[in-house]
Amino acid sequence: MADSWQLACDAYQRAITASEVESRSDPENEPYRSKYRARELLREARALLGPEDGDETRLLAARLAVIQLRLGVNHTETEEMSAGEEHLVKAVGLLERCRLSHDCVSIYLQAQNNLGILWADRGEIIIAQTYLESAESLYCQYMKKIGKPPIDPDEHFKPEEQKLTEQERAKRFERVYTHTLYYLAQVYKHLKQDEKAAQYCHTTLQRQLEYDGYNPVEWAINAATLSQYYLGKQCYMESRHCLAAADVVFSKAGQIPSSEAEKENEAEQERLDHLRQKKSEIARCWVKYCLCLLADARKKLEDNIGELDVDLQDELKAERKKQEDEKEKGRKKAVLFGSSDIYDSILAVEEKVECSLPLDFKEAREVFLVGQNYVNEAKEYFQLDGHVTDHIEVIQDHSALFKVLAFFEEDYERRCKMHKRRIDMLEPLCKELNPQYYLLVCRQLQFELADTYYEMMDLKVAIGNKLDEMDSHTIKKINSLAQAAIKFYEMFLDSLKSPDKKFPEKLEDDVLRPALVAKFHIARLYGKLITTDANKQLENMQISLSYYTFLVEYCANHEEAIKSVETELELTKEMVALLPARMERLRMQFSSFP
Repeated sequence: MADSWQLACDAYQRAITASEVESRSDPENEPYRSKYRARELLREARALLGPEDGDETRLLAARLAVIQLRLGVNHTETEEMSAGEEHLVKAVGLLERCRLSHDCVSIYLQAQNNLGILWADRGEIIIAQTYLESAESLYCQYMKKIGKPPIDPDEHFKPEEQKLTEQERAKRFERVYTHTLYYLAQVYKHLKQDEKAAQYCHTTLQRQLEYDGYNPVEWAINAATLSQYYLGKQCYMESRHCLAAADVVFSKAGQIPSSEAEKENEAEQERLDHLRQKKSEIARCWVKYCLCLLADARKKLEDNIGELDVDLQDELKAERKKQEDEKEKGRKKAVLFGSSDIYDSILAVEEKVECSLPLDFKEAREVFLVGQNYVNEAKEYFQLDGHVTDHIEVIQDHSALFKVLAFFEEDYERRCKMHKRRIDMLEPLCKELNPQYYLLVCRQLQFELADTYYEMMDLKVAIGNKLDEMDSHTIKKINSLAQAAIKFYEMFLDSLKSPDKKFPEKLEDDVLRPALVAKFHIARLYGKLITTDANKQLENMQISLSYYTFLVEYCANHEEAIKSVETELELTKEMVALLPARMERLRMQFSSFP
């Protein structure tokens, strides 16, 4: 008996080595060679333990359940799901009566975790939820009733002198439970229970730091992803905390060495490329953070014509001074990551950027500069050559940072220069892309360029109106900007036409508002062109009227479109009523000249 027990232990240990160590070196044409060998060794160990007859002692039941757990995992790893499920269900069945005992609870919990993962992989999320919530409940029950660190499954096949310390047992058991929470977070995400998913994800990340059971890159990406959830909820403190923690933990993944070092080893080159990609992905999350912070500040501070409300600005500054300290004290407790050593590093990163809404240009510029640094970091990996869509999205975010910063700038000339920076980064992209392959992206760029030129034209008109008399340079600039805006709006509208160059009778929902707004803006732009030639002026007014008329007629024929352009439509109807009379007056003036 002693001999067969020793042989069983030996077979089990060899199975673990084959599965977890030797399998890493399996050839590509035999990817599961070591896993299959491990399976045979596990079956050998099970045979040496004796038959499963339903009357096993608790100790024997635990040992048999460990083998079943390992076989279940082995089959799922080799993509044999039904066999994997069968073994895992047997493991659970063997321990049902003694699942709360300290030598069985960890095995039971791991079997349930694996059943949860298996059913989630099959797309049966509700069944997965049942297993994982049952595992969560068992852990809580065990910690409340017993609390003693349980025996780890592998210990059942180790001699007394190799048994784990209480501390190591506790750490391993906590890691098993962390896995339960991690998979529950995924389940709740699938079920669209976003708040619950975020809560479980946050707890998982915290526990991974606490029990040192994580991959730094994976952890950092998960924390950065969680930051975006908080961002959507306008929880800026939590979002910043997740991003700062992501930066700090990512730095543990190792330095990215010089290109000379990376040439030495292909596998190392792949690893470094992966690191660069993940670093840039975290940088993009930071860019979104800075952009949302500035955009939300703008929404809060703008008046009904989209300009900065100075009275509200003063009011909000006074209010913030009162509330800030209390708010920070109260919320900090809920979101801390990591132990004291790592927290200091996180705090240092957090201090680089605010988490309260900027209320003036100086504060907005500080957020902008942080965002711009992360834009440059993101561009290091997401370059136009090889990462077209990602590169363009990063550039569009950079443009959006300038746009929202310009809102805080009171000097119109400086504001114009910020918009010019946007044009300088977007226009080359627009020229370089082939609309045949990147139609949607081209449309976005055309519309944004048109809007930017339009905004600059409006600013130049405002600057010109402050002068006693507009000089020829200002007039030329206004006309040039208006024509550039018209050109890009027309390019956008042309992209909607059929191959035989016909504009659609009915616009698709995704382009309905942009197309009608483009028509409205072109109409307005023709009205803004400055000329001393009365014929040219009449011609511009006629073009303007035709665009306004299109908008009115389209909405009359497609009433569902009215909702998307209510404000513009109201102004358009006024212009359709007023323009013919204005044109007639101009004709009369023109004809009265000799």
